Amino acid sequence: MEGLDTLTRSLAQRTPEELAALLTRHAEPLSRRPAPTRLRELAGALWSYETLHHTVLHLDHPRLHLLAATARISQDLARGAAPVPAAPAAGADYQSLMAHRLSFPELATEPVPADDAYRALGAAAPGPARDAVTTALNLLYEDGLAAPTEDGAIIVPPRTPQLLAAHDLGAFAPQPPAPDTATPGSGAFATASLEGESQAAASTLAATLDRLLASLAAQPAALRKTGGLALREIKRLAKAAGTTEARTRLLLDLVLAADLVALTRTPAGITAVPTEAYDAWLDLAPGERLAPVLTAWTTLWAIPTHTPFGETPTVLVRGEDRHAPALRHALLAALADAPPGVLPSRDLAGASVSSRSSDVPDHRPDLVALLDAAAWHRPLAVVGEPLAEARATHILDEAAFLALTAHGALTPLGHALLAASPANPEALGAALRDLLPPPVQQAHFQADLTAVVPGPPSVTLAGLLSSAADRESEGHAVTWRFTPASVRRALDAGHEATALLSGLTEASAAGSLPQPLTYLVQEAARAHGRMRVVPTACCVRSDDEALIRELAAHRSLQALGLRAIAPTVLASAQPPATTLEALRAAGYAPALESETGTASVERLPRHRTRTSSSGTATTRLDLARRLLAA
Repeated sequence: MEGLDTLTRSLAQRTPEELAALLTRHAEPLSRRPAPTRLRELAGALWSYETLHHTVLHLDHPRLHLLAATARISQDLARGAAPVPAAPAAGADYQSLMAHRLSFPELATEPVPADDAYRALGAAAPGPARDAVTTALNLLYEDGLAAPTEDGAIIVPPRTPQLLAAHDLGAFAPQPPAPDTATPGSGAFATASLEGESQAAASTLAATLDRLLASLAAQPAALRKTGGLALREIKRLAKAAGTTEARTRLLLDLVLAADLVALTRTPAGITAVPTEAYDAWLDLAPGERLAPVLTAWTTLWAIPTHTPFGETPTVLVRGEDRHAPALRHALLAALADAPPGVLPSRDLAGASVSSRSSDVPDHRPDLVALLDAAAWHRPLAVVGEPLAEARATHILDEAAFLALTAHGALTPLGHALLAASPANPEALGAALRDLLPPPVQQAHFQADLTAVVPGPPSVTLAGLLSSAADRESEGHAVTWRFTPASVRRALDAGHEATALLSGLTEASAAGSLPQPLTYLVQEAARAHGRMRVVPTACCVRSDDEALIRELAAHRSLQALGLRAIAPTVLASAQPPATTLEALRAAGYAPALESETGTASVERLPRHRTRTSSSGTATTRLDLARRLLAA
């Protein structure tokens, strides 16, 4: 109780911004408990066994050793201060024996002089060890894992000895181990191409995310009754995104964690639908779109691309791997300390990036050495964990796909993500803006009916071109191709030929359109709407009587059961949607007519759902202010 009072007084001395940063760092374990209404409740939540069980995973070597050493000293002081009750008589019942066992003070409840903690770690004298312990102590205070008393002694959570009793922490090392040297020449190559490969990977990632979310917006994905997406849905989305099924699972989990997609219940079941935040996301620059996705990756309780033997891959299911965030941080931190070339990145198929080119040396990843270095940064998430090498391999694959690593080294984007914090959220955004160029606003229209955008297109430009052309290629340059069917699609969606040509001309880098494209749009407009499908009786109407006779005699339209009811009207046995599809498949260009006799506009469905996670940072700051005011 005295320790909680000390921690409460320590929390009360923080600013609202500092307390909000603490709530953000411990967001995952605190989210599993009711929101505190007083600082004392927050102190109790921070020092609860469940919260500590999660937060100690994110302690590096010095902080973990300092916490464990201080807890042992505090436990010994508590044992010496408490009177030991007399042992029960021989033959005592079970209740008496248990009462005697529980009466011994096994908790770390006594304050520990700071000098005793320093001596326990061999850091009594000035030097690197003492500096490391001082830094670790300040970080423990900052994270609420320890609290200073008025006379400078250290109070730690009472149940820390039981929490760390099963872990062998080894000898204290104030600095991380020196990384192995790379093969001669590999580091120079990796450094020269590091930023270029990171930029290429980030560009591919941004385009893949755009296609994946656009596919979900057009057709939400239905989840199975048992949870997760069915394999056919994963295959559909992977094809639409232009990537592998493993990476599709990764991206789906990331966009769900980033609140760009939410699971919503419908009469047909649970579906994954883009949220309202997706519309705001579309207005961002290509680089800025990656920030929420990369941030979500650091906190994800799963390794989506890793499926242990005998298990079925899952996606859009709440993860239970609480070690994953700490293991990610440990691996990135170890790579940040290592020179380029120590560990070449590998793709999800297992092929080394460096082996794809004959002029690049083939370096085998030394996962054992990397995990040894990572163990200093997050000991409890690495040492003794099963399948550590397999899980680390998949995390490195994901990091390379997310443009965080290249050639076995951390990219500038990876360094920015590693250094990002609630107190410095702009660091990641600045790195992303430097990595990807601003969106391109104009396209180059060719005489072969293609439009080429030399870079990531803006949302407006991509929407205009996609409405009237088919997207053909991705990469550094994006290509669209205009066809009669694609132009008819634009006219069906309500575009007028004059307005469409005007919009394409404004988007042209040359200020004009090639003549073949102008002719294509004008010819499609002349043919469009010469016949109308009437939904009330599903009739085909046209002022061209010869065209009506042609349709009635057309062999491929016999399934519609067309029959003439007037020189300019045919009745169809099929509903309007089926009739429209059959006529268009036969090469005609019908338009849908409403009951009032005007042409109906066929618009693609727009699926959105609300999200309750918006304004999380503001909510935590408001909670911090309320707690301090109370």
